[in-house]
This record gives sequence, structure tokens and C-alpha cells, in this order.
Amino acid sequence: MNKLFKFFLNLIPRPLLIRLSYAVRPIVAFFLRGDRYTDPIDGNSYRKFLPYGYERVRENVLAPGTLSLERHRLFWLYLTRETSFFTENLKVLHFAPEQAFLKRFRRLKNINYTTTDLNSPIADVKADICNLPFDDNAFDFIICNHVLEHIPDDTKAMQELYRVLAPGGTAILQVPYDRNRATTFEDDSITDPKERAAIFGQYDHVRVYGMDYFEKLASIGFKVEALNYTQQLTEAEIETFRLPKNELIPIAHK
Repeated sequence: MNKLFKFFLNLIPRPLLIRLSYAVRPIVAFFLRGDRYTDPIDGNSYRKFLPYGYERVRENVLAPGTLSLERHRLFWLYLTRETSFFTENLKVLHFAPEQAFLKRFRRLKNINYTTTDLNSPIADVKADICNLPFDDNAFDFIICNHVLEHIPDDTKAMQELYRVLAPGGTAILQVPYDRNRATTFEDDSITDPKERAAIFGQYDHVRVYGMDYFEKLASIGFKVEALNYTQQLTEAEIETFRLPKNELIPIAHK
């Protein structure tokens, strides 16, 4: 099954994959129902989660009901337990909106919710993250998770994120990073999808972030907190929810 997942992830363009997943998701969720693992986003439990990965396939990580991955479930727990996101009146900008969150956020009465992406078929506004069509200081809360590793000019993208975030606002800016790498590695000459997958971890990634990612965000002007939220959770929760232990959540403020 791992080889099959990897084959289809690399073969099918992401916009089409998103559309297909809407049809397949309920069927897979039905057959995998059980009580061993729980997705905190929808509260449903399964006997196992699905594998996922473009280059290195990870076992038991994709929740079949919401299609959430480890990082999504960690973010959800932080958002629900530690923030006023679900109660405070906020203008929210969400980049490359994940299926796990999209309908749930749209139902919230307390937020003015805008989604954006250059290619996603489910985004409200088609826009380049390096040239956003929004006013300065327009949003109280920005969600931009696993986007910047796709952007050649990530400095410009970070500057745009900072520009449209309101003073006192919060931006959650998750990226895949290598904890053992001090500095970010990128090479514009690497354009072959297979080579990118082997070096950067995915065919459409353009860099591997190191621990200097947090410093780069700070250099743009953000006040950055690298939060290890799993330290506030029990081992049972980490296992039951299938969370990425010790993964840092980049929380940026303006």
C-alpha cells in the first residue's frame, strides 16, 4: 500500500488530488473505523490511520475522516486549547486551506474568514503569496502552514505576510524543517521533480529549512515563539492522536 500511495501522490496533480479526495474520503473512513486512534478534529476513531509521504512514506499518519496529518492535529489542539480563535472576533487569512479545517472555519460566526492560494481549487482568492491583493494590517490571524517551502522567494513571501498582519496579530507559519540542520539548504539549479523529491523531500519543494528558519522570520520583523506543544500533552494523547512529538510550532506576532 505504501508504494501505491507514493505512486499516486507523485503522479496526480495536487488540485485534482484534492477533488478526488472528497469522493474517496467517506468510503475509506467507513472501512477503517475502530477505537485505537482518534482524530481530535472530528472526534472520530479508527483502527488505524493511512500512510502518507511523497518520498519517505510515513506509516499510520493520515486520518481518513478529515485527511489530517500529524501537523494538522497538533495545530488543532493548540488552536482549541490555547487560543481564543473560536470565540474572539477576528479577520482570518488562510493560505492553501486544508480540507480538515475549511468547512469548520467557514461555519464559525466569530471570524471573517478568507482563504487564498495560487492553485488550490477550494480557495476563495487566487493570489501569489509574494504579491498579495490585501491592504496593510488587514488580518488579525494568519494561517500559512507548509506553504513557504514551495516558494522560490520566501523572503518576499514572509514580508507580505508581515505586511498584511495587523499589529498585535498572530501568524502560524509551519514548515517542514530538519532539526539536525543548522542552516536552510536551497539550490535553484535543482529543477528535476525526482531530484527535488530526493533532496528536498517532495517534488514541488525548493528548499529544506534548518533551525535558522525561526531567525529568518524574526529578521522580517516578527516576534517569534518556537513552541514545543507536545511537551504539554501526555504520552497517551501523543500516541492516540498520532502527533509529531517535539515538533515546534512557529507562532509569529506583529
